[in-house]
Parts: sequence; C-alpha cells; structure tokens
Amino acid sequence: MSWRTTNKCIVHKAKKKFGQNFLVDEQIIADIIGAIHPEPADNMVEIGPGLGALTRPLLKRLNHLHVVEIDRDIIARLKNEYPQDNPPNPDFKGGANSKPKLTIHAGDALEFDFATLPVSLRIVGNLPYNISSPLLFHFAAYAERIKDMHFMLQNEVVERMVAAPSTPEYGRLSVMLQYRFFMEKLLDVPPESFRPAPKVDSAIVRMTPLPASKIIVRNEKLFAAIVRTAFGQRRKTLRNTLRGYLAEADFEKLGIDAQLRAENLGVAEFARVANYLDERV
Repeated sequence: MSWRTTNKCIVHKAKKKFGQNFLVDEQIIADIIGAIHPEPADNMVEIGPGLGALTRPLLKRLNHLHVVEIDRDIIARLKNEYPQDNPPNPDFKGGANSKPKLTIHAGDALEFDFATLPVSLRIVGNLPYNISSPLLFHFAAYAERIKDMHFMLQNEVVERMVAAPSTPEYGRLSVMLQYRFFMEKLLDVPPESFRPAPKVDSAIVRMTPLPASKIIVRNEKLFAAIVRTAFGQRRKTLRNTLRGYLAEADFEKLGIDAQLRAENLGVAEFARVANYLDERV
C-alpha cells in the first residue's frame, strides 16, 4: 500500500510490485494530518509519498520534509512538482519569506539509513503491507533518534502490534515492538478510501519510543532470540520451546510457570528471562 492521491491531471497506474493503492478520501487525509499534528520545525520523513495525498498538506505546515520513495515514475513526478528552487508557498505558515523544501531520497526504505536524518525524527507513511513487519523492525533500530511514528498498515497487523498478552493477536511482533514503543491504534480506514480498493481493512497506528529509563532489556540480541524461539511453536509450552535456555529449576527461580505458552507472557516476563540468562553467561 502507498499513501497517494488521484488528480484529474495526473494518471498513474498502481503497480502491484510496490503494493500501490491511492488514498482518495479527503476526510481520512484530514484526520491523519490532525493525528500527526505537524509543526513547522519538525524533522519529518514520509515513507512512500506517491502522488502526494499527505505530502501536500504536510508541506503546508513544515519548513522541510524528507521523503523516501522507490518508484522511479513517482520520483520523477515529485521532482517536477517540487523543484529544488521552488517559490514561496502562499499556504505555508512558516513566514512570508519561507520556502518549504522537499528532499527526495530515492530507494528502498528497508535499506535507508535513518541515522543520516536529523533528530528527533518523526516518521509517517503507509507501509507496503507485504513487508510491513521487516520495515517496523528496521525503524525500531533507530528508536533512540525518533520522536514518534504514524503509519497506515493492514488492520490485522495493527491489532497484533497493540495486542495484550493471552489474546489471539499477541505474538512476536507485539513483544518486540512493545518493549521499545508505546503504541496506540488511532483510526480505522475502510477499503473504499483507496483506488484501487484493497481487499483488507487498514488502520492508523502511532508509535512513540519509550524513554531509555523504561527499557528493561539489557541484551537485545538475546531477548530477540528468546522471543523468536518461544513463539516459533506457539501452541507448545515454555518448558518445550525454551528447553534450550531454561531448566525446570530456572523457571522456578524466575517465578514463571513452565506450563504456560509464549502468548501468556508479558514483555516484562520475557525481559526477565533474557536478563536472567544474560547474568548467567
């Protein structure tokens, strides 16, 4: 999926390989901008700007906007619409002599180094649904540089991101994101908000990095390995899935019932297991 808008003067055929669906619902666009609440000095980057459903209203409010786009045809259109020496925008609220600037980063967001952009970074975008999880993990690697993120995703993915323990949606993605971010589901977006309409419902989620003092994991690599292993066979008990890490006595020391399944442990419990093993090494 990509956040894009249609225009009578612009015709762009949606490309399946990029998961393109064009956002056309003006009320949804206004609701998204309202949720993001951009301020002129924000360091903001948009993933997959497409034909500008969000780019245009964002540039009315920002001094500068970075965008990451992989589609060469879209990049050409953006360069044509927003040349480097673009004149002052009368709708821009940054001052009479201000020039809102757009910097285009051509390429795959999965390979983009967000450390090259200024902090505190605000990231927005409609992530391609077929690679949404890898992208979320990619962004998580830059959490200390990020102020917040607002994404449109498949509703099913958003439900997994915000899920509580002991619910069907709770899984590896829930744990791996919730230990670094506070997450809120903000808006539901129906298929008819897009052209062409996707076959799934969408939703907007806000992700806010937790302060360093709230990060309770000491060894992130070990933590990730434990969570991956525990959910690798989610119907099996922890005694079976984590037997390569914990003996019966270890479960007793941790105060964790070995008969539970991965979906029954909260983020704090997974962190306790990882920290316990890290101390034992």
